[in-house]
Amino acid sequence: MNLDISIHTDLARKILTGFIKSEVTRVGFTRAVIGLSGGIDSALSCALAAEALGPENVLAVRMPYKSSSADSLEDAEKTAARFGVLTATLEITSMVEPVIQLDPQISNVRKGNLMARARMIILYDQSEAFKGLVIGTSNKTEILLGYTTLWGDMASALNPIGDLYKTQVRQLARAMDIPQSVIDKAPSADLWQGQTDEGELGFTYEEVDKLLYLLVDRRYSVDDCIEAGFGKEFVYQVMERVRRNQFKRMLPPIAKLSNRTIGYDFLYLRDWGT
Repeated sequence: MNLDISIHTDLARKILTGFIKSEVTRVGFTRAVIGLSGGIDSALSCALAAEALGPENVLAVRMPYKSSSADSLEDAEKTAARFGVLTATLEITSMVEPVIQLDPQISNVRKGNLMARARMIILYDQSEAFKGLVIGTSNKTEILLGYTTLWGDMASALNPIGDLYKTQVRQLARAMDIPQSVIDKAPSADLWQGQTDEGELGFTYEEVDKLLYLLVDRRYSVDDCIEAGFGKEFVYQVMERVRRNQFKRMLPPIAKLSNRTIGYDFLYLRDWGT
């Protein structure tokens, strides 16, 4: 379908850097910590944070596993050097390998979840050591499809790119001069050799972004999307993923017993008192 979902990059850049600076400083911080994978999403979050807070106030942490691609480490280093941020490299192999060895039948999905959660342990430890807030790196496409790990890559203090579809991330990354090798590489969580996001999902980001834009931003019905030219099976597949993964996009529901239950009646804004 010929649908243009491009963004005004100068305006987006201004809004997102302003968001980072406002959200970090309003709670008394001046610094940020980011897991820098070598992929485009973390590279864009890193670039935005460096512009918002100053590169000397951003710590980019590389957290490879023993099977991680050398290219990923190199691309992460290129990004850190391009934007002048501080860096640290902390390998997670010794953290996750004992758990992996407990089950000879462990699946790649379970391994990936272990790695994502180990990395978040490191990031939040570095957050305390560096006195900086953890900046999220999940885009809108991943969040809607549930292509994320709960309490892993989904965990952050704030997320500047969570309202950008993957194709919009690519557009803004080009405008912010992210290294070309990072922009051109196939999206991958780098969890095992040859793994790619689109290979796992079964469709491209370009096609699913357009469908999600109609479903979410334009509030199209399933029938409207089919009439617009999307295949029925594809529409239902994507809708099911969005529905099934709603639990990842919300705090755990609390059983209501009192007249002021957190999340239902007790709904003070996060900036209450600031």
